[in-house]
Amino acid sequence: MIDKIVLSIADALAGVKDGSTVLIGGFGTAGIPNELIEGLIVQGAKALTVVNNNAGNGESGLAALLRTGRVRKIICSFPRQVDSQIFDGLYRSGKIELELVPQGNLAERIRAGGAGVGAFFTPTGFGTELARGKETREIGGRQYVLEYPIHGDVALIKAERGDRWGNLVYRKAARNFGPIMATASALTVASVHEVVELGALDPEHIVTPGIHVHRIVRIERVATQAGGFRKAA
Repeated sequence: MIDKIVLSIADALAGVKDGSTVLIGGFGTAGIPNELIEGLIVQGAKALTVVNNNAGNGESGLAALLRTGRVRKIICSFPRQVDSQIFDGLYRSGKIELELVPQGNLAERIRAGGAGVGAFFTPTGFGTELARGKETREIGGRQYVLEYPIHGDVALIKAERGDRWGNLVYRKAARNFGPIMATASALTVASVHEVVELGALDPEHIVTPGIHVHRIVRIERVATQAGGFRKAA
């Protein structure tokens, strides 16, 4: 019987090795798998390469992982924001390497990793510092830059609901990078707020098929007095 549900975040992250490339879903603060990031901090893997849309916000989540000093490189599109002080300090002191990738290129490089595409040409970045040292080619009278796929050893993503086969659906903007990251990684770990029975998810609504997901862990969501939600500790 296929059952990808694990009982704890520690179990979900078992086996993550030093030096891993970790793809972390999220767009700004939407869809960030904070509990999985916190679990990775506890797990202790170091010398990581992290792929995310940005470089952390405030003091929690991805920023907290960066603060541990266990990330050697980050690949992202938006490294600097008003509240990205942790990354900013690490970068200015030479303690972290940055690979800056235009957002569309970042998404396509991850998608290419999952689709088995060896490389692709894109016009984005041509004539800028981002194309320095890269192969270029004129196609149809327009200049293009050769980009290579991004593969992950581990993907940490956040979904809304899932079943024991690993099928996932997302909530609104929390969908963002999760689906393509799931396809591009050797190990995909998803947190969900609800585990449902097989057949409860409309097949037409499943965004990430279970074939791309290896472990699912359920995260409680607790109502607040204001009527919103917060995650359980």
